[in-house]
Amino acid sequence: MYKYILKRILIAIPVLIGITIIDYAIMCMAGSPLAMMQGPRVSEAALEAKKIALGLDQPIYVQYFVWLGQLLHGNLGYSIKSYQPVSEMIASHLGPTLLLMGVSLIVSLVFAVPAGIYSAIHQYEKGDYAVVTISFLGSSIPGFFLSLLLIYVFTVRLGWLPSSGMTTLGAVSGAGDVAAHMVMPVLVLAFSMAGSNIRYIRSAVLEILQQDYLRTARAKGIGRFRVINKHALRNALVPIVTVIGMEIPTLFGGAVIIEQVFSWPGLGLMTMSAISSRDYPVIMGVCLLSAVVVLVANLVTDILYALVDPTISLN
Repeated sequence: MYKYILKRILIAIPVLIGITIIDYAIMCMAGSPLAMMQGPRVSEAALEAKKIALGLDQPIYVQYFVWLGQLLHGNLGYSIKSYQPVSEMIASHLGPTLLLMGVSLIVSLVFAVPAGIYSAIHQYEKGDYAVVTISFLGSSIPGFFLSLLLIYVFTVRLGWLPSSGMTTLGAVSGAGDVAAHMVMPVLVLAFSMAGSNIRYIRSAVLEILQQDYLRTARAKGIGRFRVINKHALRNALVPIVTVIGMEIPTLFGGAVIIEQVFSWPGLGLMTMSAISSRDYPVIMGVCLLSAVVVLVANLVTDILYALVDPTISLN
C-alpha cells in the first residue's frame, strides 16, 4: 500500500503543475489586474511603477516560473488588493469552509444512505416513488434559487433564521449562534448532494440485491432483514465510499456560490472577491488548493476501497 501511495503522489506532481499552467494561462487571457486600478486619479507613471513592482512587465512564462519558484519555497505570494500573504488569507478562510462542508456532507449522507437503501428494498412502491421524486428535486433545483427561497421564507417572512454571515454582529458569539447561521446553507448543500447520492446508492443496492449469493441465502430460509443487513449492506459500502469521494470536490466547488449568497466568510466568498478584483495570486492559491483536495480525495477513496473490499488490491 505504501508503494501505491508513493506512486500516486509522484503522478500527482505533474498533474498539479499542468493544472497551474492552465490556470495561469486562463488568467493571463482575462487581462491585467492593473486594469482594475485605472482611473482619473491614477497616473500612467504610477501604473507603470506598479506593473514593474508586480513583475507584470516580464513575459508570461517568466511570471509563471517566478510564481512556481516562490511556491517551492512555501510562498504563495501576496494579494494585489490587500497586500496580505495569500497563505494567511487562505488559512483564515479555510476553517469556515471546512466547517460548512463537513456538516453538509454528514447531513447529506445521514439522509441519502438510508433513503437510497430504503428505495432499493421497496422498489416500485409508493415509498420508492416518493424518495426518487425528492432526489430528482434535489438534483434539479439550482442551489442559488433554493437559497433565495429559504431566505424569503425563514428570514423575511418568519424571521426565524439569520440570512448572512457566520455570527451575529454586536452579539456574543457562541456555538448556538454559529449553528443558527449554518442551518440554511447546510440545508441547501446537503439537499443538492443528497439528490444525486440517493439515486446512485439506490442503483448500486439494486444491483447487489440481484446477486446470486443473496438469492441463495433467501432460498436457504434466511430472513430478509438478516440477508439485507449482514450481506447486502456490507457490499453496498463500496458505492457509498465512492459517493463520499465524489462529493468532496463537488462540495468545494458548490460552496463558492452558497457562501456568496449567504455571505459565509469562507474560501468561496474570498475567491469571488479575488475574481472580481483580478487578484491573481489569491486565485492561483485557491486553484492549487482545490486541485490538491481533488487529488487527495481520490487517493483516500482508493485506499478506503481496499479496506472495505479485501478483493480489491492496490498495486
